[in-house]
Amino acid sequence: MASGASGVVRAARTVRQLCTPSTLAGGLTELAWVSAHALLWPLGTRPETPVVDDRVRPEWRPPAVRAFFAGDPLAARVPVVLVHGMVDNRSVFTVMSRALRRRGFTCVSTWNYSPLVQDVRVAARQLEEHLARVCEESGHDRVHVVGHSLGGIVARWLLQCGGSARFASLTTLGSPHGGTLWAHAVPTPLIRQLRAGSDLLAELGRPAPGFDVPLTAIWSDLDQLVLPVSSGRCDHPDLHARNVGVHGIGHMSLPIHRGVVDEVAATLAGHRSGTGMHDVAVA
Repeated sequence: MASGASGVVRAARTVRQLCTPSTLAGGLTELAWVSAHALLWPLGTRPETPVVDDRVRPEWRPPAVRAFFAGDPLAARVPVVLVHGMVDNRSVFTVMSRALRRRGFTCVSTWNYSPLVQDVRVAARQLEEHLARVCEESGHDRVHVVGHSLGGIVARWLLQCGGSARFASLTTLGSPHGGTLWAHAVPTPLIRQLRAGSDLLAELGRPAPGFDVPLTAIWSDLDQLVLPVSSGRCDHPDLHARNVGVHGIGHMSLPIHRGVVDEVAATLAGHRSGTGMHDVAVA
């Protein structure tokens, strides 16, 4: 009886936690965005060609943009590449890509990889080729990469195991750095790589001495696809990742949430210099 009563108490506590105003709002936002994203998805199947905004002279920029990059005006010119998650495409970044451009980043583009890819390493090598093209076309040596969900794992494998020469920084949104329990539900080769203890995640867990590329992992306590939610943190001791915890934001809503977009923009502009495995909360 005692164990049964304690179970009821735990269940009631969980229900109360899930019924807070911020959590309910986050759930409704997630449902609305998933519906909108389903309509946008067909439009995102076409690849995007990176285009550099020619309006790069400081005197041509709005005052808010000039102030945002006052500490490092050249930060606005470093190319930004957005990498989507599993069975998705660049349409998930519809809001974020426009928001970053409005904030003054002059070269923001998205990259599609095949939904049929069955190995993170294969997708990572394709990303490597894409980053090389972006560098060649933009004239920059390095690129900021922002990866959502699986896209963050693809980019991290390239950064950590394939070579960091093209990376100015890596920011992940809801990426299962520690694996996810959902990976046990679908036994495809790609999804099996996202199980805790998989060969791929063991490879990412190996020592990485001398790692010096800034890495930020943004994770949410309402992420319904990364379970446990703490798996969205990057706790590798050699990577010195900056873990940013957000509250009440669903997995698919991370790329459209105002607070997350602001955090990504500030990180890319160099306003977030702290590192370490502690959490930094974002409202």
